[in-house]
Amino acid sequence: MKIAIIGLGLIGGSLAIEFQKNNIVYGIDNNVQHQQKALELGLVEKIIDLKEVQKMDVVVIAVPVDATPKVATEVLNLIEEETLVFDVGSTKEGVCKAIKDHPKRANFVAAHPIAGTEFSGPNAAKTNLFTGKVTIICEQELSAKKQLEKLIQLFEPLKMRMVFMKSAKKHDKHIAYVSHLSHISSFMLGKTVLEIEKGEKNIFDMAGSGFESTVRLAKSSPRTWTPIFMQNKKYILRSLEEYISNLVEFKEHLQNESKEEIYQSMEETNHIKEILNGIIK
Repeated sequence: MKIAIIGLGLIGGSLAIEFQKNNIVYGIDNNVQHQQKALELGLVEKIIDLKEVQKMDVVVIAVPVDATPKVATEVLNLIEEETLVFDVGSTKEGVCKAIKDHPKRANFVAAHPIAGTEFSGPNAAKTNLFTGKVTIICEQELSAKKQLEKLIQLFEPLKMRMVFMKSAKKHDKHIAYVSHLSHISSFMLGKTVLEIEKGEKNIFDMAGSGFESTVRLAKSSPRTWTPIFMQNKKYILRSLEEYISNLVEFKEHLQNESKEEIYQSMEETNHIKEILNGIIK
């Protein structure tokens, strides 16, 4: 198949690596440096213009989430009747609303492969990024069955688990807690340490594996994450309220030297180990 990937960053580039094993992959990116690097790394066969998506069998939209609704609309306006179009953004309500009444809505699949690293750009693209990860498909009833089947066939070699969510709103709500909040927490932990600990050498010398793993996400690209936070503002604000409430409660327990409450809070939270290990009640 002929596949066009719009956006040649971490996710788009990593999909290009996987898809080119059995298909011809073309790239579209507004960033000339990204274009050149993608060609240099062999991520894509050729850089093409957006209008050339009408010649493609599959179009992947891997641009920042604030640009996805506009790009999705433009692509649907251009494609042929049998073309599959899907996005890979971590917010879904915006794009699903934008194309809700489009005549070619059935060609579109709202997909979210939950995979990534703290790095960005074509250089960050890597093999097996998606192995063992989850892809969430939203509003599958609005996508044509043949397009869903085509996407599943494309993703099968990636060894990802498919999860279906009827509601884009539900997706954005849950992802605010399990993904977006963790990025905010990491950024703000890094910010706090930088503000309190002025000696950069002290941070380097004393940063243990716990700090390093917790703050790893703070190395992520603000260019990527600012649009995500803005797009999912409603649900992120809710998650932040609960998170801040828990931090305040912990602070009060510490001020009051409430050893039992601190212990109990952490012991109850240990249940997260079972959930992450797949032991779900």
